[in-house]
Amino acid sequence: MGKTENIRLGEKTKFRELVDNFGIPRLIITCFLLLLFIMAPMVGADLPTQLTNTINRFSWNAVLVLAMVPMVHSGCGLNFGLPLGIISGLLGGTIAIELGFTGGMSFVMAILIATPFAILFGAGYGWLLNRIKGGEMMIATYVGFSSVSFMCMMWLLLPYHKEDMVWGLAGKGLRTTISVEGYYSNVLSQFMQIKIGNLVIPTGSLLFFGVLAFLMWAFLHTKTGTAMTAVGSNPVFARASGINIDRTRALSVIMSTWLAAVGILVYQQGFGFIQLYMAPFNMALPAVSAILIGGASVNKASITNVILGTFLFQGIVTMTPTVMNAVIHTDMSEVIRIVVSNGMILYALTRKTEGSK
Repeated sequence: MGKTENIRLGEKTKFRELVDNFGIPRLIITCFLLLLFIMAPMVGADLPTQLTNTINRFSWNAVLVLAMVPMVHSGCGLNFGLPLGIISGLLGGTIAIELGFTGGMSFVMAILIATPFAILFGAGYGWLLNRIKGGEMMIATYVGFSSVSFMCMMWLLLPYHKEDMVWGLAGKGLRTTISVEGYYSNVLSQFMQIKIGNLVIPTGSLLFFGVLAFLMWAFLHTKTGTAMTAVGSNPVFARASGINIDRTRALSVIMSTWLAAVGILVYQQGFGFIQLYMAPFNMALPAVSAILIGGASVNKASITNVILGTFLFQGIVTMTPTVMNAVIHTDMSEVIRIVVSNGMILYALTRKTEGSK
C-alpha cells in the first residue's frame, strides 16, 4: 500500500506541476476553446470549416505575434509600436502594386521594398527607446499612435497613381481599403494547399511562419542572440561582459520592425485587402495579447508562447461568434467578435507582469 500511495502521490505531484507550468488561466482558455469546437457541430456549425477558419487566422497573424519576441528578449518590453513596422509593410505592398508587379513576384517585391523602410524606421525607433530606458512601453504606444496619425496624412499626399488604389473622383490619395486580388492575394495560402473535405490547410502560410520561427529560434541560440537575452535579463552583467547594450537593443527593435512589416504582408495575402489609415493601430493590441496569453511576460518570450497564444486568441475570436450565432439564431458575429477580442486583450494586459509559465 505504501508503494502504491507513493506512486499516486508522485502522479498527483507531476499533474500539479504540469498544470502550474501551463498556467490555470491558460488551461481555462484552452478548455473553453475545446468546448467551442465540441459544441460547433451540435449547434449546426460545420466543424471542418471552423477548423479551417481558425487555422487560416492563425497563419495570417502568427508572424505579427512573432515580431514581439526580439524586443521582449532585449528588455525593450512589449512592442506597442508595432504599427511602425506595419507601416513599412504597407509602403512595400502599395509601392509593389504601384510598380505593376503581380503574383508571387508582387509579394517578394513588397518584402524587398518594405525592408529598407523597416530598417530605417526601426533604427530611429531603437535610438529613441535607448534614450528613455525604463519607459519603453509608454513611448512605444506614443510612437504607434503618432506614426499612424502621420501616415493618415501621407496616404493622401504620396504620389500614387494606380487606378485600383487611388480615390476614383480625385484621382489621387489612396483608398481606405485596397484589394490585392491579381497581385499577391493568397500567394502563400494556396501554395501546397491541402484539402480534406471542407478542411483546408494553408500549407504555404504555415511553412512560411515555420521558417521565420525556426530562424528566430536559431538566432536566439547564436552568440548575438544570447547577448540579446542577457541584455534583457541582466543588463548590468551584460555590460560587465562587454556587450554593447544600446546596439543590441537597437538590433532587436529593427528585427521586430522588419518582422511586423513581413507579418502585415502575410496577413494581407490571406485577408485579401490592404487596410490603411487607422487600421494599422488595431493590429498591435491583439498581437501583444496573443503572446501574453501564450505564456510570455514583459521580459521573457519563446516560440512556443507565440504558437500557443496565437492559436488560442484566434481560435476564441473565430469560434465564439460562430457558436453564439448558431445558439441565438441571430447574426451578431461582429459585435461578439469585438467584445470577445477586447475582453481577451483586457485580460492579457492585466496579467502583463506575470512570469512566463
